[in-house]
Amino acid sequence: MAKEVTKRADNYSQWYDDLVVKADLAERSAVRGCMVIKPYGYAIWEKMHDTLDKMFKDTGHVNAYFPLFIPKSFLSREAEHVEGFAKECAVVTHHRLMTNPDGPGVVVDPSARLEEELVVRPTSETIIWNTYKNWITSWRDLPILCNQWANVVRWEMRTRLFLRTAEFLWQEGHTAHATREEAEAEAMKMINVYADFARNTLALPVVVGHKSPNERFAGALDTLCIEALMQDGKALQAGTSHFLGQNFAKAFDVQYTSKEGKQEYVWATSWGVSTRLMGALVMAHGDDNGLVLPPRLAPIQVVMVPIYKSEEERNAILDKMDELKRELEAHGHTVKIDDRDTLRPGFKFAEWELKGVPVRIAIGPRDLQNGEVELARRDTLEKCQVPQEGLGKRIEDLLEEIQANIYAKALKFRDESIIKVDTWEDFKEKIENGGFLLCHWDGTTETEERIKEETKATIRCIPIDSAVCEEEGKCIYSGRPSHRRVLFARSY
Repeated sequence: MAKEVTKRADNYSQWYDDLVVKADLAERSAVRGCMVIKPYGYAIWEKMHDTLDKMFKDTGHVNAYFPLFIPKSFLSREAEHVEGFAKECAVVTHHRLMTNPDGPGVVVDPSARLEEELVVRPTSETIIWNTYKNWITSWRDLPILCNQWANVVRWEMRTRLFLRTAEFLWQEGHTAHATREEAEAEAMKMINVYADFARNTLALPVVVGHKSPNERFAGALDTLCIEALMQDGKALQAGTSHFLGQNFAKAFDVQYTSKEGKQEYVWATSWGVSTRLMGALVMAHGDDNGLVLPPRLAPIQVVMVPIYKSEEERNAILDKMDELKRELEAHGHTVKIDDRDTLRPGFKFAEWELKGVPVRIAIGPRDLQNGEVELARRDTLEKCQVPQEGLGKRIEDLLEEIQANIYAKALKFRDESIIKVDTWEDFKEKIENGGFLLCHWDGTTETEERIKEETKATIRCIPIDSAVCEEEGKCIYSGRPSHRRVLFARSY
């Protein structure tokens, strides 16, 4: 039997958990709070990795790798930074085990305590800026445009696959610049790279904006973000880019000699996205039948299922599928022939729908005789008969159409879920229905925290790409003057 998934309308949270596991994306591991990313899920992450990696390199960035372990003293050098991450840090205190003298098993060797405890990387600003001190002496050494693909550990007590786990995969860019203007331009450039990736590869409509001071990255002067809306009306932060000012340069004494011969502190940025994007992919596009993968991220773009009764029919159909597969691959598509003879076609159809493969081709004896195939598209579940001749170009056009349609559907949902709200009573009512609430805010942390306490809604961002926000008004909570609207939502 096909693996059944809970309906979204019955229990959205369970639907997500079911889909991640039953579509073979990931599963929980023996280590509490950690996950195993299965081959199918990792293949999707690899496509994200490869696309983003090219985009980074196209903008002049290079990859490097920095240590997993960070001396505990490094974190204490930047006060806001350590305060922001202290509760999430995993700490290594010893470097050796020994046989348990009191029974079976092993215990920590008390004589092997580290002179300085090491933090397992929650983020790499400190270790990287300690390294940059050795790389930078003159204005000629700048800018440094480094990125690393790595795993990080943030000790979470309440976890969900992809959305919040103790260990996850990500990339983190860390750049060093001679001037404030260059660093601010870098932070803006990279958030726009993320927005481009989200919209054109992930088919995810996002709002670009600034975080409120209360929601900024620990140690940043400004945090830019892309915010997406999931089908249950909750927001998901899909990527961030931080202008760090000179905070880390001063903490690690990273200075350079300017063209004028003066000693100046370096300006910094950092930016990252993580495997949380996998969660966004599931929640933004999936339906009650399973995943709906944008073709640009699908590990398998086209699956072929033969339908036959005799061995002779099977061989003839598979020969034709091999021929068509070569044609499609010549057009740059990834194709799989599901020739398993232990499963019925109906089971195969359901399995590939569950896994979100964009296009399914079925060929039976009559199709073979008529020179046709049955074409089914995953985004709409529509089926049609088309000629085998010219299939490569037809599939190429169809995949682009599916990519655009998935984005258009998500964009329509997002835009219909942005609601202008002008009163506190209206806010409290509308927030229960989910979505983005576009409201005036007086700019104070006090008001922001009171709204969060009373409704669990936070300021997701202060949009920078929407003219509709720029207007005078009154804060929905305090009634004080406000110069623009911001986006509130409940979030993951």
